[in-house]
Amino acid sequence: MPVSLRHMRAELLPAWIERSRAEYARDLVVLGETAEEADRHADESMVGSFPSGAPSPGHAVFDVVDDAGEPVGYLWIGPDTSDDPGAWWIWDIVIDADKRGRGLGRAAMTLGEVYARAQGAHTLGLSVFGFNRGAHGLYESLGYETTSVKMRKRLG
Repeated sequence: MPVSLRHMRAELLPAWIERSRAEYARDLVVLGETAEEADRHADESMVGSFPSGAPSPGHAVFDVVDDAGEPVGYLWIGPDTSDDPGAWWIWDIVIDADKRGRGLGRAAMTLGEVYARAQGAHTLGLSVFGFNRGAHGLYESLGYETTSVKMRKRLG
């Protein structure tokens, strides 16, 4: 199924920021943070990345749009936090749950690579939670390589 990336309209960003923040907080709870810790962590992350409600310089938030012109998810991409201007990062990508398994995420990732190259990127990184096995497999199939692993064991 063909997809395209469309810059998210400015008036939609506040709702998207809240959606992304809430999704991140839910993931952090799955990882073991309390709801309060997760909310605080997610709030700090989004405020740092979207000062005054707008993306940080160089960052872009796209609607992932299907061939009928309907949004089916989103992609947030931009420079990483290093001093290397050619090192870019997929900050977040989500395909709506009822649209997964159709190749939309793969196509959006490929379009993200094209966008990043056009902005001068020479690398593109991302982070994936350990419980997200489907995404991990997708990223490996697209050529992403593991560069670090963070592990934890619950005691008690």
